[in-house]
Amino acid sequence: MKIPRLVLAGATSGVGKTSITCAIIYSLQKNGFSVQPFKVGPDYIDPSYLSAISKKDVFNLDVWLMGKNHLLESFVTNSKSDISIIEGVMGYYDGFKGDTNYASTHHVSQITKSPVILILDASKTARSIAATALGFLKFHANSRIKGIILNKIGSKKHEILCREALKNTKLPILGVIPRNPEVDLQSRHLGLIPTIEDSALLQKIKSTSRIIADSLDVKKIIEITQTSSELKSPVRKSYKKPKITIGVALDSSFNFYYRDNLEALKREGSKIIFFSPINDKKLPDCDGLYIGGGFPEILGNALEKNHSMRKKIKQFSESNYPIYAECGGLMYLTRSIDYGKKSNKMVGIFDAETKMSKKMKLNYTKGKMVNSNILSNKKHIFQGHEFHYSELESVSSDSKFSYALKIGEGIKNHLDGMMEYNTLASYGHLYIDGSDYAKNFVKNCVQISRR
Repeated sequence: MKIPRLVLAGATSGVGKTSITCAIIYSLQKNGFSVQPFKVGPDYIDPSYLSAISKKDVFNLDVWLMGKNHLLESFVTNSKSDISIIEGVMGYYDGFKGDTNYASTHHVSQITKSPVILILDASKTARSIAATALGFLKFHANSRIKGIILNKIGSKKHEILCREALKNTKLPILGVIPRNPEVDLQSRHLGLIPTIEDSALLQKIKSTSRIIADSLDVKKIIEITQTSSELKSPVRKSYKKPKITIGVALDSSFNFYYRDNLEALKREGSKIIFFSPINDKKLPDCDGLYIGGGFPEILGNALEKNHSMRKKIKQFSESNYPIYAECGGLMYLTRSIDYGKKSNKMVGIFDAETKMSKKMKLNYTKGKMVNSNILSNKKHIFQGHEFHYSELESVSSDSKFSYALKIGEGIKNHLDGMMEYNTLASYGHLYIDGSDYAKNFVKNCVQISRR
């Protein structure tokens, strides 16, 4: 199967990958191509930027969560546009461990057999930029690097010095982007701010993309996408007839979802209906709930004021309807969230309080399912990730947990997956498309709907 494609990699984090990826998508669309974006790694925020500019759902490519085969299958299955663009994560060779490229952008480029453009921040260097480029080019026997984009160039003289130095690499320079504070994107404690929160941010992304696009050699970039080798066509998956409905929380507080997870639920026979814990006064007519991650602490006042919704969700749980919640969803289901000097009441399914902390907990996780739950009734090893700036306090001593972690911190003492009634909530995020998790969740929803 022929899929024109390209990976955008950075020498480090913070080199402008997301802005430049958006600009390339914009440029390709202006040249008449439809574009399907992908994002490497456990990231929920950057995909919202790529989606805003492409008008397409973005799929994550995370080999730790998905495994090599599922990752490749997802990439090929969802590459339905003229060109697929993959935004990398961190530095190009930064993986799960320091001594391996496992789960790195380079690893994903190898799995998908994709050509790579390396983005370099030239703001504090000139001739030394060539040493950096050569290092990345020669660090691995097959770097797959086919070109370079220089970001944050200070002047025409600076550009000339960098171009001269890079001649020895024999790599084409596909973009020279001047230093411009107007194209910097806002950040928050978990990275960029999700576009769903701010309509003005959407306009900023579009204007930034237009500005950067003028500095790109889009013709050469298109040529590189066409050099991709063929990939094996995927086996087409069948969708079961919908038999239950799952309500999915989606608003400016809860919007961290892997698209593959939602597709897996639909494939197993569920209809997905979205609702807002902030704006809606009652739950949709459904047989189960999925409350993903996000920033409930930012809009704690709005969540607290929606007394009706908090009451309905608690009653839903107490009636033994299945609820699956991750990270921000877990926080929302505790008694309260403390953020700054404020404390806001939440749903109160779990006997615990959420406190924001200054230390970020960012880990790939690995553990064992030790107790049956709505996702699985078998003891087995699983892999996931956790990414949060909060922790639970005053956790009840008789709290029940489903996950025992070998890697990762979890909720308490390396335990995660808190259970109450038919509700399962964790700091950890799982990839439910590569297991029986979606099947089991739908099965539990079917059982409750037939009572």
